Amino acid sequence: MPVSDPIADFLSRIRNAVKARKKFVDIPSSNMKAKLAEILKQNNFIRDFNIIEDNKQNVLRIHLQYIGGNPSISGMKKISRPGLKSYVASDKIPRVLNGLGIAVISTSKGLLTDQQARKHAVGGEIICHIW
Repeated sequence: MPVSDPIADFLSRIRNAVKARKKFVDIPSSNMKAKLAEILKQNNFIRDFNIIEDNKQNVLRIHLQYIGGNPSISGMKKISRPGLKSYVASDKIPRVLNGLGIAVISTSKGLLTDQQARKHAVGGEIICHIW
């Protein structure tokens, strides 16, 4: 069954797996989801991820991280939706929980965190906030 917003589905599957205390979650793969998983790993929100090759569509397996029994991901919020895109200039990039979380931004240089986008002085579409 096709999904109207694959990134919202990606975030929901991770959020549900964290609430159920799963060790990993399998998600249909795409290049954007793999890059988003890479950003989550670089910022220590997940332990690891790998792509499982399949005949139809590859599967992205995300290994969730728990520290002292508490999940590393406290919350996730999709900002840009298919019906309402949210764009931001490089000097207006928001801080998530005063710097404790990250904003993922789709820029001309690919997917970047809010800190990376400020460093490269590029704006773009705010995909989601993660804290």
